[in-house]
Amino acid sequence: MNKSNTAEATKGLGQEIETRFTPEQIRTRRKRDVALGYRLFASQRWGDTGDGHVSGRDPERTDCFWLLREGVSFHAAHVDELVLVGPDGEIVEGPAKSRINEAAYFIHHPILEARPDLVSAAHVHTGWGTPFSTERRPILPITQESCLYFEDHALFDDEEVQVQDTAGGKRIAAAMGANRSVILANHGLLTGGRTVAEAVGSFISLERVCEAHMKARDAKPISAAGARYAKADLVRLGAGRGQFRSLVARHVGAPEIVES
Repeated sequence: MNKSNTAEATKGLGQEIETRFTPEQIRTRRKRDVALGYRLFASQRWGDTGDGHVSGRDPERTDCFWLLREGVSFHAAHVDELVLVGPDGEIVEGPAKSRINEAAYFIHHPILEARPDLVSAAHVHTGWGTPFSTERRPILPITQESCLYFEDHALFDDEEVQVQDTAGGKRIAAAMGANRSVILANHGLLTGGRTVAEAVGSFISLERVCEAHMKARDAKPISAAGARYAKADLVRLGAGRGQFRSLVARHVGAPEIVES
């Protein structure tokens, strides 16, 4: 597929104007973007050991969310491999005899329950975000991209790095508050979004921000006023969505690759 065709095929990825689409159309788009999110993680060489998850809230059964079933490599994520997880952690819909990453349920369910404004959350272990999380410090406005997270991230300063129940997930949700990202101490990064694209695009952007923090050990931050001014423009078109579209075009290609 040539560049112009790929650009046309990826146009609209991550956009979701609820009043213009039926629930089935919204569901199709969310499932597509969840599968694409896993593929984007794979393109960054993340999740090779299954250590991550992307969720997409169902538009009708809003206490349920779509997730890649356990045992499927991220690079092979496909909408037909997604399962719908209910509020009790049981699989409501999906391929027979499927299993899920239990930690995904323990983390995503409490966050989506506490944040009805969010459609998606994204988390995976990474080369820079995970080491950064061990320092238990906040993001500072040291680069243009880091301004996106100024006054819009939190720290989950907790000893539970192996989340084993929804109580742990509830503590993460409480720490996250109204922010769209949270640093999980000694564990890694987690982002949320009003669309799946926003959550995934924001995650990849935040990983790069953490890389800058780990490399620039004596960085001089810009002022709070300067950070707020930059952030207002950076989020104007939807934080994370542009990054998601660009990343899909570069690393995955046309969305029909992952659509049924």
